[in-house]
Amino acid sequence: MSTSAPLRFLFIGDVLGRSGRAALSRFVPRLREKWALDFVVANGENAAGGFGITEAICEEMLGLGVDCVTLGNHAFDQREALVFIERQPRLLRPVNYPPGTPGRGAGLYTAARGQQVLVVNPIGRVFMDALDDPFAAIERELGACPLGVGCDAIFIDMHAEASSEKMAMAHFVDGRASVVVGSHTHTPTADAQILPGGTGYQTDAGMTGDYDSVVGMDKEEPLRRFLRKTPGARYEPANGEATFCGVAAEIGADGLATMISPVRLGGRLREEWPKEWDAS
Repeated sequence: MSTSAPLRFLFIGDVLGRSGRAALSRFVPRLREKWALDFVVANGENAAGGFGITEAICEEMLGLGVDCVTLGNHAFDQREALVFIERQPRLLRPVNYPPGTPGRGAGLYTAARGQQVLVVNPIGRVFMDALDDPFAAIERELGACPLGVGCDAIFIDMHAEASSEKMAMAHFVDGRASVVVGSHTHTPTADAQILPGGTGYQTDAGMTGDYDSVVGMDKEEPLRRFLRKTPGARYEPANGEATFCGVAAEIGADGLATMISPVRLGGRLREEWPKEWDAS
């Protein structure tokens, strides 16, 4: 690394609709300064009304202080993403899409103090549309840019439904990646930990959205579908106050995690953050 101080990293869970974007606007600029963050990643696949992302929203997120936006199974719900993803290197779609898919699934970026950070965005296959093998895709990316040789830190946003697949990915790269965090289920898990090889891990970061909802959507239509089992109106995002959810980590000079903590601020959930950063 270009500095001996730990790299301070923040991942923001699935930003959902207008309320999630409002929380992003409220917290990201303040936390970058207060916590002296070096690198920030946010999952933006639900940022546009709960389904995909637009170029304007992507640029808004980057303008707030997000360094890289990751996606998932809703990556191309907004058809314009098929075009603008080609000209925005800080927007990543899942790395294991078939060859020829627009955009890129990994990127090497420069953090605030000069460290080189590799971000990779695989998508799982269990209970989801079956894309190419995410483990083989990760092996290729880590082989092309090994930790400590091609970069100073590696972050993996494992966008998947099954907890087992996320955990398996984390153990697969333990000691070879700095942090692995799951996204997609919109529910924060309580298992933030550093694995035996030094990789920081949490199964799901949760969503940055309104938790008085059904996974971020206004409750009426999901409830109606569960009760009646018939199609109805389009899902609409819940627009109450969002909880800003994510995972914070510190990465040492060897590229491995020295601290990992859930982040929950505002909204309905009990607040949590890395208390050791308060006095810094």
